[in-house]
Amino acid sequence: MSIRKLALAALAGTVILMPGVSWADPFTVTDVAGRQVSFDGPVDRVILGEGRLLYTLAALETENPFAHVVGWRNDLMTTDFTGYSTYVAAFPEAADIPFLGNLTDGTLQTETVVDLNPDVLILTIGSQKAAEEVKLEQMLEQVGVKLVYVDFREHIIENTEPSLKLLGQLFDKSDRAQEIIDFWDAQTARVTDVLDREKPEKPLVFMYRAAGLGDCCGTFGNDNYGKMVELAGGTNLGSEFLPGYTGTINPEQVIASNPDVIVVTGSDWSKLESAGPNPSFVNVGPGAAQSAEGSRAALAKLMEQPAFTDAKAVKDNQVYAIWHQFYASPYQFVPIQVMAKWFHPDLFADLDPEATFKEFHDKFLPVPYQPGYWLALNAE
Repeated sequence: MSIRKLALAALAGTVILMPGVSWADPFTVTDVAGRQVSFDGPVDRVILGEGRLLYTLAALETENPFAHVVGWRNDLMTTDFTGYSTYVAAFPEAADIPFLGNLTDGTLQTETVVDLNPDVLILTIGSQKAAEEVKLEQMLEQVGVKLVYVDFREHIIENTEPSLKLLGQLFDKSDRAQEIIDFWDAQTARVTDVLDREKPEKPLVFMYRAAGLGDCCGTFGNDNYGKMVELAGGTNLGSEFLPGYTGTINPEQVIASNPDVIVVTGSDWSKLESAGPNPSFVNVGPGAAQSAEGSRAALAKLMEQPAFTDAKAVKDNQVYAIWHQFYASPYQFVPIQVMAKWFHPDLFADLDPEATFKEFHDKFLPVPYQPGYWLALNAE
């Protein structure tokens, strides 16, 4: 089933862009918050309200994803230091782009935004409440700066496609955006079409969110990684207990539920201050294959927590780690394929997610593919 069909099933009347626009003329977009925003033409100066929006921008503006970026948040550096370093090495000018604060914790200064003279500030939908509280849109309007919201995290089926289309229009890359959408559709359908046909029994899956960065047990509700679990043919444990896409359940609930599969999310959080002096997170992500044994040891250590020691998943060697940052990018087709192979190895014996993600890099991204985005606790 394609992303378009899934989106229509999940949200009738999904967000669309205004059709029939000539790039020489003004145009209007409708963002994922339902706001109509008008532009005189493609944008030239952009602030990324979340640094991880670079994952999307790199696929659209492959020749130089920083060409129009005049400011960005530092979350890419702190949550995916290897990825950040890879892009800065490929585009050294990125090191000179100023970091901005975070709107949700009050560190974003509107004066800094004004000084950078952007055409548009791009925020993720999770920042909308904080933006409304400080009347950010009204302040930006006074100085001629547009504000748009995109979303690759909170509602991945409803909002990934319209967010890509919106960004494609802003950067005069609409055809490119459609190519990414088509790739997303095709690669996701390689899993969902098989599951629709075969209807296998679904394992109960516990997604351990950002494992090792805090107390157990952060997880996902019925969207984001929770939705990816479902699309991969699993039943997401957190969906029963969490009203939103993310939250925390107590260890006793994990014990009582006794999941068939445990998947932790990890990343290179070595520059994240909150990780503390002795972090226990699992480093998976670009290039992490070179340190797979250390990552596997960290994963094994996490499974010594009381919530997991007697779990069926641990006893059956069904424990895995996957890159956390898939949850903030339009690359969700990759973990869907990876988890489908974990949940239903016989059905997807011929599926090669590694080759899929390498193909995506070769077609769309300006940096080479570096293996290491996922691993199994059982190396065999």
